[in-house]
Amino acid sequence: MIRVCVVGAAGKMGREIVRTLAREKDFVLVGACDVQEVGQDAGVLSGVGPLGVLIQDDLERVLGGSAPQVVCDFTHAEALRKNFPVFVKHRVAMVIGTTGLTQDEIQSMRQVVESERLGCVIAPNFAIGAVLMMYFARIAAPFFQAAEIIEYHHPQKKDAPSGTALKTIEGMDSGHFLTPEGQELVAGARGGMYRGVRVHSIRLPGFVAHQEVIFGGEGQILTLRHDSLSRSSFMPGVLLALRKVCEAPQFYYGLESILGLG
Repeated sequence: MIRVCVVGAAGKMGREIVRTLAREKDFVLVGACDVQEVGQDAGVLSGVGPLGVLIQDDLERVLGGSAPQVVCDFTHAEALRKNFPVFVKHRVAMVIGTTGLTQDEIQSMRQVVESERLGCVIAPNFAIGAVLMMYFARIAAPFFQAAEIIEYHHPQKKDAPSGTALKTIEGMDSGHFLTPEGQELVAGARGGMYRGVRVHSIRLPGFVAHQEVIFGGEGQILTLRHDSLSRSSFMPGVLLALRKVCEAPQFYYGLESILGLG
């Protein structure tokens, strides 16, 4: 069985991961770390009943005492910057769903992972449908004159634009896109610009994670949309990443590299 430690275990994603692991026959939860709900049984907190794994706030102690094969980190960028060196020190494989990292930080992490011969998956989105949306956007981009992205998330999301929006654009050939200039009567009304693509970030109660990629061409519009209606949509991708990073330890950026879409 694959021994897993969940970092950020008291958060909404962390609880969903704990629930999911409890149903899988090839995984066992051996550690849970968070600064919230310290001392609580991770299984009880997640609604699956006692698992005998208490949430602790000392990552060094958790990793040293539980000896996981892989850690699953869904915290936030500031926490991950502190956690990553600890993961490397304990030589555990990593599945990271934390967003808000810069490209320079991701490349630096890649260099460390490769030099230490560890396994690591960093993905802005673990929903397989969202990964396919990004793949389809990459295919469509050369055939259209312009594109804009609208992404919708819950108001607790720290970063904007989302990591999914940025990675979608990074995968698109956008050098030929038209970028019409116009006067903004309200500052920011046209959204932010990244690599020739306008991005609009919506943060409202009721949303989980949603994105539209809208392509414009002569007399036509193509819209690609993905909706994560609950956090359970991310779990098949998380399980896939956990298995892959243990079977074939290397650095993976984006779930598409595991799905063979890279």
